[in-house]
Amino acid sequence: MTQTTYVNGHVFTGLQDDFEETTFTVDSETGRLVTAADEGAVTVNLAGKYVVPGLVNAHVHVVLDPYNREPVNVNPAVDTAVAFENLRLALAGGVTYVRDMGSTFYVDLALSDLERKGRFLLPGIVGSGPSLSMTGGHGSGLGLEVDGPDEVRKAARDNLKHGAKNVKLMATGGVSFAGEQPTDVQLTEEELTAAVIEAHHKGVTTAAHAQGTEGIKNAVRAGVDSVEHAIYMDEEAADMMLERGTTIVATLVAPWAINQHPAALPAFMVQKALDVAEAHMASIKLAVKRGVKLAMGTDAGTPYNDFRDAVVQELLMLKEAGLSRVEVLKTATVAGAELLQVSADAGTLEPGKLADFVVLADNPLLDLHAFAGARTVVKKGQVAFSNF
Repeated sequence: MTQTTYVNGHVFTGLQDDFEETTFTVDSETGRLVTAADEGAVTVNLAGKYVVPGLVNAHVHVVLDPYNREPVNVNPAVDTAVAFENLRLALAGGVTYVRDMGSTFYVDLALSDLERKGRFLLPGIVGSGPSLSMTGGHGSGLGLEVDGPDEVRKAARDNLKHGAKNVKLMATGGVSFAGEQPTDVQLTEEELTAAVIEAHHKGVTTAAHAQGTEGIKNAVRAGVDSVEHAIYMDEEAADMMLERGTTIVATLVAPWAINQHPAALPAFMVQKALDVAEAHMASIKLAVKRGVKLAMGTDAGTPYNDFRDAVVQELLMLKEAGLSRVEVLKTATVAGAELLQVSADAGTLEPGKLADFVVLADNPLLDLHAFAGARTVVKKGQVAFSNF
């Protein structure tokens, strides 16, 4: 058994609101944190450095190339290669767990299984398989088209049969597809409810892409665990979320990234991204003010929304929405692990949990740009990336 003890570092365990100078030990055989070091453990001095739990990105699309260099949903080998590159970039950015929100060829579920078996050093993956949308609805070219509660129920069961740990549902239109608006209601409350019932029977979560006000409320009434984007939220929707414990995954960076590249993207997409920007931030500010639960997610894979650097922008935008830096950090660790149902392994640094952590040169509670600076990322006790 090989153990490594890290000493003299400033550690944010996620159990408190600040860094504390402490010692922790990693067992390389199990990839987990242990209570005490054995005699002969290797010592690593982290003096002057800051340690945080690995980040959790609760909304990604591993098969999508954010730069559109490769077509998606044509060749499973290509989609798998794109997913590997994306996941390794995510690790380099400090992300040690992701929730995939709509994949092709069940790539996310296959890679999740291989990662869990230890075949590859990748972020842990909570996969959804293909998303469910109405015929011709948002994301229908990548996911499964379903109409009526019976078709939704069967598709959800099929995804669960393939090993999905989340069911992704399209409650509204969106920004990145032509011929629809974010305010369009798509899957109905009855259809959404059918999927929620099936998922919850299996102890699996559900998430709804819901941007327009009525679609958001449909999703919350249906009982989804998280609302993705929540662009046009109002006070009533906030009340409903607070009553039911619904989490918002804001993905503020997704339209922001589109708006940084207007010349490279279709005019309809850019216009919609511009149209929603102010309302999106206002909705998340409302959520923060009202105390609605938030988890960090970026919608990585959408245009110019990469798996490494966009995380920092999302953290900064969550702070702009009103969270303190410590709240941002907990949203990106503790809250994400809770939403993904992986708190037994991730989200905080405690004995028994996976040794997933990021060593930073600078204190993120002073400046969240620390995640873009010098860092070492450790996944299951192994160094996955370092630019120190």
